Amino acid sequence: MCHKDFLFSFFHTAVVSDAISDQDFNLCCYRRNTQAMEHSNHTRVTEFIMKGLFDHLHHQGLFFGLFLCIYIAVVMGNSLIIVSIVIHPPLHTPMCTLADILCTSSVVPKVLENLMQEKKIISFGGCITQLFVFTSSLTTDVLLLTVMSYDRYVAICHTLHYVKLMNKEICICLAVGVWAVGTINSLVNMLLLLDLHFCGPNLIQYFFCDFPTILALSCSSTYVNEIMMFMADIFLAMGNFLLTTMSYCFIIISILKIQSSKGKQRAFSTCSSHLLVVTLYYSTIIYTYIQTNSSNSLDKNKKVAIMYTLVTPTLNPVIYSLHNKEVKVAIKRILPFTTKSNFSKCEPDYHLPCFF
Repeated sequence: MCHKDFLFSFFHTAVVSDAISDQDFNLCCYRRNTQAMEHSNHTRVTEFIMKGLFDHLHHQGLFFGLFLCIYIAVVMGNSLIIVSIVIHPPLHTPMCTLADILCTSSVVPKVLENLMQEKKIISFGGCITQLFVFTSSLTTDVLLLTVMSYDRYVAICHTLHYVKLMNKEICICLAVGVWAVGTINSLVNMLLLLDLHFCGPNLIQYFFCDFPTILALSCSSTYVNEIMMFMADIFLAMGNFLLTTMSYCFIIISILKIQSSKGKQRAFSTCSSHLLVVTLYYSTIIYTYIQTNSSNSLDKNKKVAIMYTLVTPTLNPVIYSLHNKEVKVAIKRILPFTTKSNFSKCEPDYHLPCFF
């Protein structure tokens, strides 16, 4: 009797456990299918539609010609500076001009294409690529401005130790570090963005892909992305702005201590070009990100964005070579038709800047 009860309980347990296992297996398959269906629904957006720059279609051709000319000027002007630095080694490192070319080239070609099309479309992959190149180059540009302000600080406040404090090895390390930070920051934010789901709408309220405008289209939570963007704004934007401001505070104090007016003028001319570029960059960027999200502010932000994607990179080669005799001499080697008198009116700087 006991033996029969034992066999009955054994087979009963086996049958029940098999039934439970079948139920668990079916439940697991159902959950996986549900998650797969949800995932497929979330990732159905494969392209974005851009609002564009201007609402007046009859002006598209005019703006296309204007932006094309400015873009050619950006590429040719900054390329001329790079070639000048290559053939004239004392000018050191063309990092800022390279970042300007990348920043502009990531946005303007697509803008020019959309100006000639009625429906302004960018693929998901193209949008991600544009985001990565634009963000990394813009971050690198801001970091380079900070490094250049330190370079000017050393040149004016510690003139006798400049060669030691800003030698070739230090310049290379600073350049590599700046590009590494800019690339890693953009890469982290891009990977976090790829983890989001986009299930519609797909209309970007801007003329190029930017993190705030893309996050607004996500169907999933963007809390982590917003935290990372906030940290980047604090450490990269505000941090670099404060460091640049501190450098120029010390520079101004040192210039005011110079007795002769000619010495003050020469010291100021050493950093005036960089100070002008810093003012252009930070004024446009700060104005863009302190605006509200109203329709009027979005239209204003588009105009301001043109400043730091087109106008500023166009002016940079002119600004950097305006008070630098060595740059003018190097350009003269490339453009032999320039007259000698154009290059004899500028006195040499205290020290050649480490970065351009």
